[in-house]
Amino acid sequence: MQEIQAFTQQLIDNVEKVIIGKRPSLELLAVALLCEGHALLEDVPGVGKTMLARAFAVSLGIQFKRLQCTPDLLPNDVTGVSIFDQQQHKFTFIPGPAFTHILLADEINRATPRTQSALLEAMGERQVTVDGVTYPLTRPFFVMATQNPVEYEGTFPLPEAQLDRFFMKVSLGYLDEQAEGQMLLNLGGIHPIETLAQVVDGARLPELAQQVWQVHVDDTVREYIVRLVFATRHHKDLVLGASPRGSHALYRGIQAYAAMHGRDYTLPDDVKTLALSILAHRCLIHPESALRGLTTTRILADILKDTPLDIGEL
Repeated sequence: MQEIQAFTQQLIDNVEKVIIGKRPSLELLAVALLCEGHALLEDVPGVGKTMLARAFAVSLGIQFKRLQCTPDLLPNDVTGVSIFDQQQHKFTFIPGPAFTHILLADEINRATPRTQSALLEAMGERQVTVDGVTYPLTRPFFVMATQNPVEYEGTFPLPEAQLDRFFMKVSLGYLDEQAEGQMLLNLGGIHPIETLAQVVDGARLPELAQQVWQVHVDDTVREYIVRLVFATRHHKDLVLGASPRGSHALYRGIQAYAAMHGRDYTLPDDVKTLALSILAHRCLIHPESALRGLTTTRILADILKDTPLDIGEL
């Protein structure tokens, strides 16, 4: 696992030249990359979400495209379109932004449900279908979508089916005083993203993703994951608990997290570290509970506190 550890440490160290003070969030995104999953960045404007995606793409040396989501965006603006070539007398497919390695879907909740659904097949199956023809997407393929949790006017909330396609949800948050002061110094001249260089080969991500499967998950840890997921499905404040896709994502995520730290085995603490980011956005809270000020994150934190590691502790 030293190879994966070295790869991710170089990647994160390089991204930190642009995004400072947010290493835990960068580690979460590295886990998503190793698991070939997709990430939803939910945060207020101006905290560096777009710059973060660019920094990852540059550090990995892979293709990056940005899609600004607006209400007038059409599905073909995401997947591509077939145009009739008069010289060859046949239709020619023009690939859309989805044909890239890292796709930043900026303000995804401003796109209409019809356009949002165009991403479902791409995210879930790594392919798109246009005019009845299916086109495979390149690997690695990583969707990093952003949304603003404060302003909801003119937005279309993501349906549960699409939220479930995201491997994890991450929030950067504001910097502390020391980090923000350092950021101002860093931005005093040329922007750090302009001098950032590739440090690892992003084309190796699918290969490293296969190596992650070799990390051992003890039966105790596996059963702990199942108990956590089932606790969300039977919680009185949740309408909808985490899906089987969520339990698989958490299982896969702890393998990647362990490999990132040079271990070939997982720990219960790995589950506790990743559970909120991987499971919370897959749960749907009762409206009455939301009115009482509860959130899925708070409910899941209570579940983590109350769920024993060993069934003998019940």
